[in-house]
Amino acid sequence: MAFELKSPAIPSGADIPTKHTCDGPDVSPPLEWTSPPAGTKSFALVCEDPDAPSGLWVHWVLWGIPPTATALPEG
Repeated sequence: MAFELKSPAIPSGADIPTKHTCDGPDVSPPLEWTSPPAGTKSFALVCEDPDAPSGLWVHWVLWGIPPTATALPEG
């Protein structure tokens, strides 16, 4: 199985719920992942918005996530 990243708060193909946008409280959604590649030493996560009105917008960057982690909570 290949590495997969998903959010239980955002169904596949659905719009991002308002709760997780600037039109709402703007909290990060919970994230879950499976099957990291062998030898993974840590994870980094970059949340980019290529459709932002001003062009590519980086919402947040997170690094140093332990290789044993399989999820991040909301917020």
